[in-house]
Amino acid sequence: MARTSAEPAKLGSLQSKPRPSDRFLHGMGSASRVVFVSHVQPDPDSFGSMLGLAHLVETRTRKKCILTQDGEVNRAENRAMVDLLKLDLHHVTNLKLQPNDAVVMVDSQPGTGRHSCGKPAQLYAVLDHHVTPGDLAGVPYVDIRPELGATCSLVLKYLIEQNVSLPPRVATALLYGLETELSGYPREGSAADDEAVATLYPHADKDLLARIRNARLPHSHFECLALALQNAVVLDKLIFTWLDPLAQPEQAAEVVDFLVRHDGAEWAICAGVNKDKLVLSVRSSRAHANAGERLSRVCAGLGNAGGHERRAGGCIPITDPSASGMMKLRAELIERIRVQFGQTDAICRPLVNIPPSSTDLQIASR
Repeated sequence: MARTSAEPAKLGSLQSKPRPSDRFLHGMGSASRVVFVSHVQPDPDSFGSMLGLAHLVETRTRKKCILTQDGEVNRAENRAMVDLLKLDLHHVTNLKLQPNDAVVMVDSQPGTGRHSCGKPAQLYAVLDHHVTPGDLAGVPYVDIRPELGATCSLVLKYLIEQNVSLPPRVATALLYGLETELSGYPREGSAADDEAVATLYPHADKDLLARIRNARLPHSHFECLALALQNAVVLDKLIFTWLDPLAQPEQAAEVVDFLVRHDGAEWAICAGVNKDKLVLSVRSSRAHANAGERLSRVCAGLGNAGGHERRAGGCIPITDPSASGMMKLRAELIERIRVQFGQTDAICRPLVNIPPSSTDLQIASR
């Protein structure tokens, strides 16, 4: 399969190039199956993108499509999305790729350390909207559009180009994927993302959307928030918290989504110990914050990170889990955060002063 590009034709060319969706479909050639993969702990944007592209491929080529998950799906809303939309997901660690498979990676890029599958030999295409480049050498088809707020917007463009119908299940998945990527403030979206939302909304199942948005939260969610508040410190306009243990990797993102709403915060950073790795999540209320680049510099030489202007995530393998080893890692991490986020001279103070619980207050007992 020859390498193709999703770049539009230049003005003045004698013959217009095929549309990106045409090249995407044509380049699969004689592949018998199309396997969709994404990043570890997949999110709604990756789920929606995989489902939307699978719908496109099945409609236009009749090829068999397989959707996968890398890692666990624990966040309540994400789990509800999988269950309510009946997504048939195959775990990448149990999937045996065949020589004639075409692997399509969405919402991520190979070589970023965010996958269990690495860079499969059968990798045919990468479709993404992140600004952190991966190892794209030798990938036949690449379409990366950092100007978009979500990969789901890119997938919808392909469906529209091919005049493919939008069943409620597909529209709901794409719309919720878009919602989760555009929900922060300031919004990381464009006019194209807003147009995608307007296009999808009439076709989506509003009842399923409401059930996904308001998924029931496990007890661990509230324990995590309590620990995050107890451990949170303020460095001028940055809030940092350390969670050990972190029951689920996705909870780090839930914590910073909550903390960044503090009226004095421009940054919220959570570092959580999940098994043998340190999970990092960043949110910012600033425009042009370069969160992905900053966190990448924090993790340089320790692990991997990337993301967007105002949202980023990372992972650092824990090589020394002893108490002294963890203290050393935490101290180095905080020092790097001070430097990269401009807080070298900030005084550290607790976010909240939580008094010890008192058994004398028997409010509920009479």
